[in-house]
Amino acid sequence: MSSNFLERILATKRNEIAVLKDRVPQITAQRALPPSGFATQIQSAKTLAVVAEVKKASPSKGLIQPNFQPVETGLTYERAGASCISVLTDAQYFMGSTEILERVRQSVTIPVLRKDFIIDEVQVDEAYHAGADALLLICAALSPSRLRELSTYTRGLGMDVLIEIHSEAELDAALAADASVIGVNNRDLTTFEVRLETSEHLIPLVPAGIPTLAESGIGGAADAMRMAACGASGILVGESLMRAGTGNSIAEALQSLQVAKSHVGIGES
Repeated sequence: MSSNFLERILATKRNEIAVLKDRVPQITAQRALPPSGFATQIQSAKTLAVVAEVKKASPSKGLIQPNFQPVETGLTYERAGASCISVLTDAQYFMGSTEILERVRQSVTIPVLRKDFIIDEVQVDEAYHAGADALLLICAALSPSRLRELSTYTRGLGMDVLIEIHSEAELDAALAADASVIGVNNRDLTTFEVRLETSEHLIPLVPAGIPTLAESGIGGAADAMRMAACGASGILVGESLMRAGTGNSIAEALQSLQVAKSHVGIGES
């Protein structure tokens, strides 16, 4: 994903927001079920926590799962022991929607993350109404001040905030924004290059008590063990699970990632 591509995504989001502001109701009442603890679920996992992703497609890989059954996939993830579920809601580039998130949220009991390019409070409101327990904020898409504003707004609604970083400067911004969870994206959003060394460098720098997730490029147990060794609280995994095939194969793939946590890394409290 080139920087121009990221800019194109953000331009798409700005156009979507103009429509959303006429459609999404303001927060005037509590939803049926209050948000559940995404961060707590990751931190309290006995093994390396797995945040399993429901994802139909991506800009880099195209269509990932032609036989896309999000509710069934979410239920399989939960039965297999996933700590949380991530749902891609971007329509244009990932073939997702908040309606998919809402259906998954209504079907499972574990926390659900909205994964999208969030740049405005109306998207946070939309996530809240859809039942999200947490949402993703990407440092590369936001100024430090805007990151803090959106994080504060999200936490004010009771949802947790996963802030995604790719550098030490972005880690500083995430800490200043009071992240509930810090995710290290091993994929460089300007080159698409994936390097697990990114997590190995940044996760030990996260202060104790803040859960950490390693994101992107985790294809199996060996990668999971590598992320656990650097102190990650958990991993966010999508493509390898979505390509695993049947329910039993998905469950086996997910359970192979639930390796022992490290008690050495600073990122663990």
